[in-house]
Amino acid sequence: MFAYYARLAARSFRRNKILTALMVVAIALGIGASMTTLTVFHVLSGDPIPDKSDRLFYAQLDAGGRSGYVPGEEPQTQLTRFDGEALLREAKAERQALMTAGDGTIEPTSGTLKPFTIDTRWTSADFFPMFNVPMQYGRPWTREDDEAHARVVVISKTLNEKLFNGANSVGRDVRMEGQTYRVVGVMKEWRPEPHFYDLTTGSYGTNEELLLPITTSFELNLGSNGNMNCFGENPDDNSHSLNAPCAWLQYWAEMDPGKADDYRRYLENYSRQQQEAGRFQRPPNVRLRNVMEWLDFNGAVPSDVRLQLWLALGFLGVCLVNTVGLLLAKFLRRSGEIGVRRALGASRGQIFLQCLVEAGAVGVVGGVLGIGLALLGLYAVRQQPVSYAQLAHLDGSMLLLALGLTLFASLAAGFLPAWRAMQVTPAIQLKSQ
Repeated sequence: MFAYYARLAARSFRRNKILTALMVVAIALGIGASMTTLTVFHVLSGDPIPDKSDRLFYAQLDAGGRSGYVPGEEPQTQLTRFDGEALLREAKAERQALMTAGDGTIEPTSGTLKPFTIDTRWTSADFFPMFNVPMQYGRPWTREDDEAHARVVVISKTLNEKLFNGANSVGRDVRMEGQTYRVVGVMKEWRPEPHFYDLTTGSYGTNEELLLPITTSFELNLGSNGNMNCFGENPDDNSHSLNAPCAWLQYWAEMDPGKADDYRRYLENYSRQQQEAGRFQRPPNVRLRNVMEWLDFNGAVPSDVRLQLWLALGFLGVCLVNTVGLLLAKFLRRSGEIGVRRALGASRGQIFLQCLVEAGAVGVVGGVLGIGLALLGLYAVRQQPVSYAQLAHLDGSMLLLALGLTLFASLAAGFLPAWRAMQVTPAIQLKSQ
């Protein structure tokens, strides 16, 4: 029966080519616009570490001065060096990582390469198992290396190919900013999006080529990138010193979600101790958010992307309304034909299914064309000067969503016209004929 309805739909398309083309274009434009924005939103709002996002928590303490204090306001988004080192040393979570972004100039030993600057990260040993960093060669450094301020590094696959032609470089030396470091590991391709563990350097498109123990960076007084908020007087006149009243470090802790309340109380007790010691001038004010909560708090999905999504869905709705009108006009124009079929024994249900198959066929053709338009739209997004541009690709899940949306849109658009068509009274139509 379906094949018969499909043949009837094909005949109808040939009789009304312009009307059919208008419906196909309307659905194609709606699907193309909505899938372009849905794909971008899907990429930007995805979970960057789905198997552990509920176990990783970002810690915040309020070490600010009394000036400008408002009870209940959001605390500092980063930690001072003193607090970061204290929490790292006490190690109350299963794992913990203290970190900041940096950069450095690589001084190649090969005469064919000139010195070049790379983005780096100073962090602690637990960073690698916490964030599931894949290794191609070697291993990460250890907590003992942290304590020893070891001159060791883990480099990216890209940097390894540039310096060592992709060979196993474990044990080789890398020279940066006048210092020599031993390579203990080489990472595989790894670039979580969004860049959730440090949003101060941007949510998307970051590319860190070298990681080094943060204790070593303290000892060598290496600089940092990202935000820094200083408050109060600095006795050392060095914003990176141990006692500097400057918040510039990120701190993550891994634990079972059920232990988060206990860890939050630990942070409150720590804050209370620092207040009693005279370091903190504000009452305890802490936050502990998991990965997705942290991304949502920071608005990792740009507001313009959200707006574009709603506008595109609204445009799809307009296209569907237009398609409904065109289908309604097309089906009611064939009232005489439908009346004859009803008089020959076709039931209302059969008329309804025939019209729905015809609407679905229009939707399928429009959907295929719409997917093509979505691919063009995503290509246009990738040409834009935004940090997330290169992430705009239509993956398998979004392709399935596009097909499902196409089918839903076409059937939704065809439901009312098909229902009106099956209400045609055969006696009146035969009499008018």
